[in-house]
Amino acid sequence: MLELTADAARRVVLAAQGFADRRPAGRATRRHVLRAVQRTSLLQLDSVSVAVRAHYMPVFSRIGGYDRDLLDGAAWQNTGRSPRALVEYWAHEAALIPVADWPLMRWRMTRYSHGRWAGERRVMEQNPTLGKDVLDVVTEVGAATAGDIERHLQITPQDRGGPWWGRTDTKVICEQLFASGALSVDRRVGFTRHYDLTERVLPDDVIGAEVGERDAVRELVRRSARSLGVATAADLRDYYRLSAEQTAAAVAELVDDGALVPVTVRGWSGPAYLHAGARIPRRAHGTALLCPFDPLVFCRPRAERLFGFRYRIEIYTPAHKRIHGYYVFPFLQNGDLVARVDLKADRAADALRVPGAFVEPGRAAGEVAESLAAELREMATWLGLSDVVIGDRGDLVAELAARF
Repeated sequence: MLELTADAARRVVLAAQGFADRRPAGRATRRHVLRAVQRTSLLQLDSVSVAVRAHYMPVFSRIGGYDRDLLDGAAWQNTGRSPRALVEYWAHEAALIPVADWPLMRWRMTRYSHGRWAGERRVMEQNPTLGKDVLDVVTEVGAATAGDIERHLQITPQDRGGPWWGRTDTKVICEQLFASGALSVDRRVGFTRHYDLTERVLPDDVIGAEVGERDAVRELVRRSARSLGVATAADLRDYYRLSAEQTAAAVAELVDDGALVPVTVRGWSGPAYLHAGARIPRRAHGTALLCPFDPLVFCRPRAERLFGFRYRIEIYTPAHKRIHGYYVFPFLQNGDLVARVDLKADRAADALRVPGAFVEPGRAAGEVAESLAAELREMATWLGLSDVVIGDRGDLVAELAARF
């Protein structure tokens, strides 16, 4: 059995995730954006916007500054000249995936047809005709928000259902219809979903493609392996939130087919699998700020195994109990995670704020700060901010502040 060193495994992973690719020499194009997405296979969506929305950042981390309208256009616009390339669905979590991968999720849509969770099922039972009413409105008026649909149905605030601070029954039903594949997301405005009939969002050949669950799961595991490079069965399972049973069967078949190569990685417990097309570069690549939902680090146990980097997001931790900050970005330097940076885009002050910065043990703070300062300047420019303001928390801020 092939054995990889821990360092070789990291190099495989970084290449698989696109960090060994050459960045665009000039202005980034739609092709560059979609190539980055092809590397990761998905982009996780998240509502937090303290620095930048989660789905934009992984592309920046891989190709540098680009026009975010290119990603918006690929996901939420559809023209004859530029057909929709990405679509929303539940992959790792809520995510953008290639349109061609949508049929691979049909088995999940079938499972979600009766509700994903108890609260959703309860709303369906309490409102047995609301699903049809929602579909009728969308059929008639086209892409609409949950609020638009309520207005068409003349649902008043006192009739909306649900707590005032949470989702209304109409929104819950819209999400259930989205999860079951009846509705899709045509566009977002201010990050609010505008739902439309799936047949008006996706092309006929995609909707008409029938892929059984076993075949679909095998292809999802293949995509996971391609994007991960080398991975344990648990890593492969996590990428698309598959079950252990599903993943085990798919891995066995892919090993038999030669698509996965069983390997051992020094320092890893248990077997691992190398994608047959994976590259093993001679040196580590990649210097970038990574958002908390970047595919390189969103599986926290894997990030710790690969980089010795224990990472927990602290958004939901009370402020006085936070160790590193509210929205902390790991910093990748030459293929290793060497620092943590709390970031905030302060539009009113026209500045990218760095409330805190922390160097990892054993790293040279000056060297890290020099590289990090360049990445912060590039990120600020990309976000249209003219200044970078360094705060006072952490053992890296003094070195960092000296470079601004």
